[in-house]
Amino acid sequence: MKILVLNFGSSTAKSQLIDTDPELIARNNDRLLAKVTVDRMGTPYSVVNVQAPGKTPGKKRIKISKPIYKAEDAVQAITDAYLSYLPDELRGPEDIEGIGHRVVHGGERFQTSTIMTEEVVDDIEETVDLAPLHNPHNLKGYYAAKALLPHARHVAVFDTSFHQSMPPHAYLYGLPYLYYERYRIRRYGFHGTSHRYISYRYARIHGQTREAYKLITCHLGNGCSLCAVDQGRSIDTSMGFTPLEGLLMGTRCGDVDPMAVFYVLAHEEVDAQGLESLLNRMSGLYGVSGISSDMRILLEEMAKGSGRAKLAIDMFCYRARKYIGSYMAALNGCDAILFGGGIGENSPPVRQMICDGLKGLGVEIDAERNANAIGIEAQISTENSRTPVWVIPTNEELLIARDTLRCILGLPLP
Repeated sequence: MKILVLNFGSSTAKSQLIDTDPELIARNNDRLLAKVTVDRMGTPYSVVNVQAPGKTPGKKRIKISKPIYKAEDAVQAITDAYLSYLPDELRGPEDIEGIGHRVVHGGERFQTSTIMTEEVVDDIEETVDLAPLHNPHNLKGYYAAKALLPHARHVAVFDTSFHQSMPPHAYLYGLPYLYYERYRIRRYGFHGTSHRYISYRYARIHGQTREAYKLITCHLGNGCSLCAVDQGRSIDTSMGFTPLEGLLMGTRCGDVDPMAVFYVLAHEEVDAQGLESLLNRMSGLYGVSGISSDMRILLEEMAKGSGRAKLAIDMFCYRARKYIGSYMAALNGCDAILFGGGIGENSPPVRQMICDGLKGLGVEIDAERNANAIGIEAQISTENSRTPVWVIPTNEELLIARDTLRCILGLPLP
């Protein structure tokens, strides 16, 4: 079945077309047919980027400049690109039988991926105030795709649903309980599709089910989160009511004493909108280093002697190490630590710095294995390490495609 995976943002629409079925899933042989991304939506300078793996060398990446102002324009451009560059796979738009939509926030209502009925869409609309920067754009993508591809079945896959298995003592804050009752203020967690995929792949690599393991999954990229996974279920995660809480990230501060925020308000000329920007866009690696939010650039600057770059990296690694230790306690021991995400998959120095402080917990990294594990599935710990450490490249789009297929066919979700 040809599944279109859509991820709509404010100015970007990402998509992948994946061919999958139950047999392909069982063999881990799902086929990525192509990727199409629309950048700079809402301007006359929009760009449609096409990456078609099956094309001849030299024509794998195509850029098309055209004005795209609305979500409907973006979906039409995405569909046209797939039809143009995959003539052997798609005879027409009706060959796209399913569309999986990434939806950032499902609140407490959605604990799993689900077919997007009118009732489900209405419920997603009600969660907009929980994710005002994301859910409205996710819904625009759905409405546009529904109008242009009415024959397809649509499925919502939520970033938050994997974490709905957290117990109350993990997801509640120490605020008066009435605020949870009134406003559902609690830890929701994000990156759920990534944590779920990473834990699933580790189990499959070892010929087991996820229920066989206690795992700590580390999604480290521009946005970062850790998750404690017990028998395939999230029992705690570092992001909270919003994606701001937890680890130091590219431009997000992560954990901070709330009173420090009030102190800034009292001493700086900043309003609520400016404060939100400060915490989400001007902090983290960028704010501490004063150089960049890109870990690659900071590693280069640290090698040149930049103290601020080193400080930002030290803080990043220390915060991750501290969360790993706390999740080992929450799980009462763990069977493996798994790294994914852009930094987790591609930065051996950062993985080394994080794990060097975990030797007392049975973690021992093999320097050569670690250096060679860039963007591939690989063990990076020594054979003597009491706690194995692996790199598992995440694939959220593949998980969305598989969930979409299973929902359409009425198959159980793993």
